[in-house]
Amino acid sequence: MKMKQINIFDEVIEECCSNPITGYFRDGFCHTDELDRGLHVVCAQITDEFLDFSKSRGNDLSTPRPEFNFPGLKEGDSWCLCAERWKEAYECGFAPKIYLKRTNKKALKVIDLNILKKYSIDLE
Repeated sequence: MKMKQINIFDEVIEECCSNPITGYFRDGFCHTDELDRGLHVVCAQITDEFLDFSKSRGNDLSTPRPEFNFPGLKEGDSWCLCAERWKEAYECGFAPKIYLKRTNKKALKVIDLNILKKYSIDLE
């Protein structure tokens, strides 16, 4: 049984997206464990600009891959991104907005909290 994981506010993490189903475990949440080498913990609202950027870096997230039960992403979808990929997109000016309440606290190992807050959709 998986333990409940927490977001950057030390609260139980909220679901990122169930349609399309996201997460390292494909459970809708940005949960992670020691086997998740990509650290899929940043819940982002996908943009066309980010999709183009990611594809240019060798990670095509827009093309459906039925053999992996992956529908392909489009602008407006929510998705658990790898922390390093989001940070790279940030450094290059293509970072999508994020949902902090849906982002795993482990993102803070890679991305500064103040940077995350600047890209927040749900910061009150």
